[in-house]
Amino acid sequence: MKPNGLGRRAFVKATGTAVGGMVLVPGCTSSTGRWRFFSDQEAIVVEAIAEQIIPADRDAGAREANVVSYIDRQLSRVFREHQEAYRTGIAGTQQTSNTMFEGDFESLEWSQQTEVLRSLESGEAEGSIWESMSSRSFFELIRDHTMQGFYGSPRHGGNHRFASFKMIGIDYPRIVGQNRYRTFPGKS
Repeated sequence: MKPNGLGRRAFVKATGTAVGGMVLVPGCTSSTGRWRFFSDQEAIVVEAIAEQIIPADRDAGAREANVVSYIDRQLSRVFREHQEAYRTGIAGTQQTSNTMFEGDFESLEWSQQTEVLRSLESGEAEGSIWESMSSRSFFELIRDHTMQGFYGSPRHGGNHRFASFKMIGIDYPRIVGQNRYRTFPGKS
């Protein structure tokens, strides 16, 4: 017995079991290991939707700001309650795209993607998946998360290289620990 109560063989066995278990549980890993929640295909669709919401022009858009990474990271953390909405919404978006234009969302022309998103936003999207979920609520959810990922702090996974801060023309707000609460001379 080792001082900490766990021998080397027991540790290796426990670690192997934990890693093996993650592989067997669907949605825990993706084929590349890049994503925490999304499959590679889901990430492509979310990135295409986000790029429609915040397109690149002379400044970076959602793709360059890495918004999909922000959404993916948050879905494995604070947005856990929205995981099923994303799975259903992405599938619904694909179904609507195929019904309207006979193609997956990410492969459609820009104007066709815009039409698909307009149908989602209006709540009039075609497809049986939308009978169990409002297309409007999915659109609003992904729109809000896209905006948060683009305009929020880069430490949360989006706003890569301060894309929105550069676009707006502001410096990265640096807050060091509790120094933001310090009292100034002459004040209590």
